[in-house]
Amino acid sequence: MTTVIKVENLSKRYIIGHRREASYGTLRDSLTEGGKGLARRLLHPFRSSAGHAFTGMPDTEEFWALKGISFDVQQGDRIGILGRNGAGKTTLLKVLSRITEPTEGRASIRGRISSLLEVGTGFHPELTGRENIFLNGAILGMGREEIRGKFDEIVAFAEVEKFLDTPVKRYSSGMYVRLAFAVAAHLEPEILVVDEVLAVGDAAFQKKCLGKMEDVSREGRTILFVSHNMGAIRNLCRKAIWLHGGILKKLGPVEQVISDYLLDSQGPMAISLDQRRDRKGTGDLRCENIGFYGRDGREVQAFTSGQTARIVFHFRNRSGNDLRNVHLSIGIDDQAGQRITLLDSEVVGQNASLSAAGDHRLEVTVDRLPLIPGRYGFTVYCAVNGEVADWIQNAGSFEVISGPFFDTGKMPPPGQGNFLLDCTFRHLEPDDRSDG
Repeated sequence: MTTVIKVENLSKRYIIGHRREASYGTLRDSLTEGGKGLARRLLHPFRSSAGHAFTGMPDTEEFWALKGISFDVQQGDRIGILGRNGAGKTTLLKVLSRITEPTEGRASIRGRISSLLEVGTGFHPELTGRENIFLNGAILGMGREEIRGKFDEIVAFAEVEKFLDTPVKRYSSGMYVRLAFAVAAHLEPEILVVDEVLAVGDAAFQKKCLGKMEDVSREGRTILFVSHNMGAIRNLCRKAIWLHGGILKKLGPVEQVISDYLLDSQGPMAISLDQRRDRKGTGDLRCENIGFYGRDGREVQAFTSGQTARIVFHFRNRSGNDLRNVHLSIGIDDQAGQRITLLDSEVVGQNASLSAAGDHRLEVTVDRLPLIPGRYGFTVYCAVNGEVADWIQNAGSFEVISGPFFDTGKMPPPGQGNFLLDCTFRHLEPDDRSDG
């Protein structure tokens, strides 16, 4: 494979200035301090009133947005870049796009690079949409005829035909982004760099952009994609880079990097119910906390569509007796609070028996989670021999992120239901009688 980006010990430092906090006092205080300041300047004419050598500069400190980063990108790679705000993601893309110079190290680029880092990048606000298309093509080193050959395709994708001869400073942010992405993706760069700016567009346009980036990748071109949308990164990218505090924390397969990032950056989503006072029931058996786990037994911050989801309920037997026929039920609600399904031990014939000893764990496992990405609330219900022991409505919530439920790696568009179901589509020949 051909290496198209080689980053070696890359660092970027910024100098941050601090303005001293203003203080307010009486007129006498001001006159007194003024007199003291005059005396100090007469005695020490080359020192500031704060006692520092006079330089005429404000107080400053160093901030390293990137520190010692090294990695290679091969032709055709699709790499997602993860990290919290301030992790250095945009700074890295700006260095790679030659917008800013590194303080240390180097980044070698092989091929034509097109970047979409923020609304308006590469556009002249006084020029029309038409003029900016040709300007951007020229910046990428394309000839006028080459740009003309892509012009209609760019306009159709951006859906701004009515405004082509309007200065782009009058465009809405959504129009700006649509045209900017269309230009960046269609003018055939060897390397396409896209930041979180796509979040400005609506859901349909984001889906359209992701599809276009897949097309670009299939043509052998390289993509670097920054996003907080784990589902989008999972669907588009094969590898991921995780930045933390300006340092490269991990580079590897996208599934593993996302999993480690979510676990580290947000922590487990365990829920304590010990202090809930709005519960109902006898209290003989009480749920005190809940843990969320993946297939490998590690606590998770979010479940993944299509993968194993385990919920462990920690109960305390407060009755002093052995308990038979323990019925556990978990009602799951969507974001609107509507009940969408019920996980019920009695329905599947798996009620439990618990000894008189105090602490017990009851686990619910869904081998192939069929929920679409989103946040879900749940209610916990527990009964012993038909009598309610513990019932906590709106006990907590959990997150589901996009995952490999289908072999295609794709997901239905938002708003098309809550569940993912396996199904088969096939073409029946005229003489095929299997339909009846």
